[in-house]
Amino acid sequence: MTLLVTGGAGFIGSNFVIDWLFHHDEPVVTLDKLTYAGNRENLKSLAKNPAHIFVQGDIGHTAQIRDLLSHHRPRAIINFAAESHVDRSLYNPGAFVETNIMGTFCLLESARDYWQSLPPAQKQAFRVLQISTDEVYGTLTPDAPAFCEDSRYAPNSPYSASKAAADHLVRAYHHSYGLPVLTTNCSNNYGPYQFPEKFIPLMIRTACARKPLPVYGDGLQIRDWLYVGDHCRALRMVLEHGRCGGVYNIGGLTEKTNLALVHSLCDLLDRLNPLHKDNPLRSYRDLITFVTDRPGHDRRYAIDATKITTELGWRPTESLDSGLHKTVRWYLDHKDWCEHHTTNAHHKGPHHHKGQMT
Repeated sequence: MTLLVTGGAGFIGSNFVIDWLFHHDEPVVTLDKLTYAGNRENLKSLAKNPAHIFVQGDIGHTAQIRDLLSHHRPRAIINFAAESHVDRSLYNPGAFVETNIMGTFCLLESARDYWQSLPPAQKQAFRVLQISTDEVYGTLTPDAPAFCEDSRYAPNSPYSASKAAADHLVRAYHHSYGLPVLTTNCSNNYGPYQFPEKFIPLMIRTACARKPLPVYGDGLQIRDWLYVGDHCRALRMVLEHGRCGGVYNIGGLTEKTNLALVHSLCDLLDRLNPLHKDNPLRSYRDLITFVTDRPGHDRRYAIDATKITTELGWRPTESLDSGLHKTVRWYLDHKDWCEHHTTNAHHKGPHHHKGQMT
């Protein structure tokens, strides 16, 4: 019995692979294209683990996927593979269409053929788990109820539109062909190994460099924040106990404005990485600067996690305070990882970063 994890060298994918192998003896085959967001160093702790196999590749390469399925005979595919940076999607939407839509289509076609070839017991147990995002639901007004599994899809960026299309393909393959699928929609993740251009690691790195902290617009955009370890635990529970064809929303149950989050990060840095007494800055908060808002910037996301709590008994264990403390500490302790990953990202793809992504 084996899992195939696509996009497993990225932020959430690598955390999931490490978390899975900590809790299970079941082998994992990790497939990753190693674009700007994928990093072999994220899986360095598994280098000597015989239960882990890494393969560089693309979910859009059908022949490679079919070979992997035929050779390793996985009981499940967990699809993290995606272009996921909103700012980059505004400048290069074609890459998001290619990976998130066409790549998912190729993966589903290969999975369908493989699933249909399995003996009855294995066929019944097989699952494809699609990892999606709350951004497919669009934006919320301040007083609107949080997104639930029945919320209407209304994506507002090329990134979220491509993920919405992928989710619709997954749903269609279940209803048209019977492919046993599961879909999860998560809120904003944070934690170790996150791509350094993303909001929280960007703020930490920029503050440590004593550079201005760019906050889009008025900074009052609201996000629900989910610690990646809690997300991984939820995914394990959905994979093992989720209802076939079901959708599960996974949220941190913690809404916060971008500006308030930056304040929290600055306050943590004031304690964990204090400014030199001769520095003219009184606090990292003094570095905050407001920049022109991003086009089509969604105002609020929030997740209603009632279904996964009721059906599977999942709730986040990390508060935002405890999760942010762990996260800031990790980035302070892994500055070399950030520098190396940032350098590689510049080499692997265009760098269009203007502010921050949330």
